[in-house]
Amino acid sequence: MKMDMSGLNMIAGWVSNGDTIMIEQMPIFGGYSGGIEETAICDVATMIASFVLFNCDLHLDGPIHIRWGTTTARETLQVAAHAACAIDANTSLLLGNQYYTLARPCTEMCLLEIAAQAVTDTVSGRELVSGAASSKGVVKDKTTGMEARMLSETVTAAAGMEVAETNRVLNNIVSIYEKDFAHPPAGKRFQDCYDVREVVPSNEYLKVYDMALATLRKCGLDL
Repeated sequence: MKMDMSGLNMIAGWVSNGDTIMIEQMPIFGGYSGGIEETAICDVATMIASFVLFNCDLHLDGPIHIRWGTTTARETLQVAAHAACAIDANTSLLLGNQYYTLARPCTEMCLLEIAAQAVTDTVSGRELVSGAASSKGVVKDKTTGMEARMLSETVTAAAGMEVAETNRVLNNIVSIYEKDFAHPPAGKRFQDCYDVREVVPSNEYLKVYDMALATLRKCGLDL
């Protein structure tokens, strides 16, 4: 939660120019912030700082798990949910969240990770979702539009869900994929699961997608 003078000068220039400012921050669960409660407090503090000190229009966070490097772990979903609920209950600030899955495209695990976070973000009151970046957003050619499609469908399905119901659904979903964090499926590159000329998903990926939808329905999500 520190900013140097060069950063403040840059922000001052943006404000003077009338720019729309989005500030991004990703607290690390298990790092200097500590556990779930401490990381949630740091998350809320940096959200407030973004608007009060740095004059942003939109704040985008995404709590990261120090071991797995994802936003979709059980603990980081808890941090994201509590932080967003706190801000949403007391302010009208605009919040988004980033999506970094461990699994890669053309795998059910990847789609389930996205669905879990989409449900979390929707019910906890975030105004914007940003994603998704499969394979932690660090592997070349390992992100496709099908992940964003799952994000869209699950956000729509989760709208209006009660918190108690949401917790049951999330526990069902996360319990399926978290056991595979140590050995996630390899998945496929964009060019191997899409027709790159027409930019449409392969039949294989469509089948994987349908399997994920069926699993989510069994978990209690009304798709």
